[in-house]
Amino acid sequence: MSSAANGTWGSDPVGDASDVRCIRATDFDRTARRALLDRAPLRSVDAKSLRKYLLRSGDIILEKSGGGEKQPVGMAVLFAGAEAAVCSNFCARVTPTEGTDPRFLVYVLAAAYGQGLTQSAIKQTTGIQNLDSGAFFSSAWAYPEMDEQCRIADFLDAEIARIDRLVSAREKQVVALDEREYAEVTDGLIPGSLTSASGKWPWAWLPASLDDAPMVRLGYIARIQSGLTVDGKRDLSGDVVTRPYLRVANVQADRIQVDNVTDITVPADIAKRSTLLSGDVLMTEGGDLDKLGRGTVWRGELAGCLHQNHVFAVRPDPLQLDADYLSLMTRTMHGRCYFESTGVKTTNLASTNSSKILGFPIPLPKLEIQQLRVRVVQRKLEGIGRAKGRLRAQLELLAERRQALITAAVTGQLDVTTARPAHDRDL
Repeated sequence: MSSAANGTWGSDPVGDASDVRCIRATDFDRTARRALLDRAPLRSVDAKSLRKYLLRSGDIILEKSGGGEKQPVGMAVLFAGAEAAVCSNFCARVTPTEGTDPRFLVYVLAAAYGQGLTQSAIKQTTGIQNLDSGAFFSSAWAYPEMDEQCRIADFLDAEIARIDRLVSAREKQVVALDEREYAEVTDGLIPGSLTSASGKWPWAWLPASLDDAPMVRLGYIARIQSGLTVDGKRDLSGDVVTRPYLRVANVQADRIQVDNVTDITVPADIAKRSTLLSGDVLMTEGGDLDKLGRGTVWRGELAGCLHQNHVFAVRPDPLQLDADYLSLMTRTMHGRCYFESTGVKTTNLASTNSSKILGFPIPLPKLEIQQLRVRVVQRKLEGIGRAKGRLRAQLELLAERRQALITAAVTGQLDVTTARPAHDRDL
């Protein structure tokens, strides 16, 4: 490497042609190992600083600060843009030496990152990871001659592109199955929703005829149980109990995650008012807009479990409303349109409240019809789920193949002229 220097954040953009793109780690395409200029924000950098920090095609951008538990700092990408740009002060601009193919160097850094070699050079303070670039760059690595670097880079470019095409095809299939799942739930619970929407206010997406399924607000056939907060000042001198405590993070869009549930000690009378019962439908107060209001049925996974105040426990009247019917109804087009239109949206998240949940209008056929439709839909969802599981397994294998191929090629374990393991090249 010829040089490595931190970037700059510059100042607020002035709004004219002098503004330049400032590439952050969030602007990395971590699969293709390229910097995405179209996502990078515009910043103002004075002429003197720009001469110092300007990125040139073939430079490598290395993330030096940030990261997280599942995504450690140290990812590197290639800058190949023609537009004027700098990298942020949380990244470093690495310029390869003459006689080094930048593509090969990026693959070397990708191999090091994939093998966890960057983690030994990480210093962590206050939750932020910082890469000690001096320690990292001092790691020994074998570099072949330039022509061999180019052969390896050309080979990997072609092979990785082939893998990425397969990944793209599988991802499109997953999206298609997601759409199929959405359609099966919607038309299975509210027949005609996808083919004969009424177009009439207030529920234009519902069919004109609901086949003897009157629209009933949820509050008439269910009630909401409020949860409790962690309060260090709460009096625990009397009759207290220690119970599992379900938080927002434990309630996923389609399942309850109980492997990391913590315990809480509260007075027995408070626990009694916030204990979950099998058949409760759990909804979170906030989250991503496309998942807002999605209900998940609690099936008594943990005895005596309590729940956080930001988790709503909707308790249906078992004589009128099936819990699984309600849960699936929140995933239909009707449910999504209602909660996404009534949710309070902020920059990144959205929220709902108990009044809006209780105001959710539900097509309510007889209980036995609800249960029949649920069984039919669930059978179809099980088949879709199996197909999605196989596709996700293939995606994991393709990701492993990509990383293994890069590592094998840049470390000499693979002879790229024959695409055979190096120890077999003479066989």
